[in-house]
Formats: sequence, C-alpha cells, structure tokens
Amino acid sequence: MTDAKTNYYLVREEILPEAIKKTIKVKELLKKGEVRTINEAVEMLNLSRSAYYKYKDYVFPFYEASKEKIVTLALLLEHRSGVLSNVLKVLANEHGSVLTINQGIPLQGVANATLSIETMELAVDLEALLDKIRVIDGVKRLEVLGQA
Repeated sequence: MTDAKTNYYLVREEILPEAIKKTIKVKELLKKGEVRTINEAVEMLNLSRSAYYKYKDYVFPFYEASKEKIVTLALLLEHRSGVLSNVLKVLANEHGSVLTINQGIPLQGVANATLSIETMELAVDLEALLDKIRVIDGVKRLEVLGQA
C-alpha cells in the first residue's frame, strides 16, 4: 500500500470543464433543497449521472474547503480611523475568531493588514464573510493568502 499524498488546488471557475461546474451546481441544488433527488438535479442541468458520480467526491466550493480551518487574509486599508475596527466588527458579528492581526505603517494613505481567523464557528460561509468585508468603506483590497 502506498502513502500517496493528496494535493489540493484553488482553481478559477472559468477554466473548469462544464461537467465539473454542473456537478457543483447539482450539489448546491440538493443542499438547498431545490430538488429532491440526484436524478431530478442532473436532468435539470443536462448532466449525465455517471459524470456526476465521477466528480461529486472531488469538487466543492471554496467556502466548504475552508470550514473549520484557519484562513489568512491580506487587506489593503485606507488610513482612516475605524476602518480596521469595522472589519473586526464584521468578523465578530459573524462569529469569526481572530487569531492574529498584523498591520503595517500607513504609506501614501493606505496600510497593509494581515488577519488570521478561525472559521469553525462562522455564522455564514467564508465567501459571504469576504463579501461583507469587501464592501466596508475603506477596504481597498481583500485577498485570501492561504488556509491551514
């Protein structure tokens, strides 16, 4: 028996084959209760059952992969009072646990900040949390650096 290491990759959706995209959509329809059976979902999306079963255990949305993980975020924030505080409020409201915060000295009106958060208790999925942070006034950029 070999100890094969499993590698994971973060891939943008637009380069995925249609069968994989449709498999993800089938899983979402089932999870949301919009369909009752796999047959109903694959017919709705014009996907073969064999393609669904081939990929279903190997593809999942980014936010599912980040459940119960530590995620490191890089932010570019305007140098104004309360911007970082507003980011932390959103994290607290959604039950994100902040593990570390590193903020650089502001240069040219902006500061880099790095946050590591634990996602185990999040009230929303990670994508929704990131969307809430992105729309905060003063958040110029938000990227996921990695997860453990």
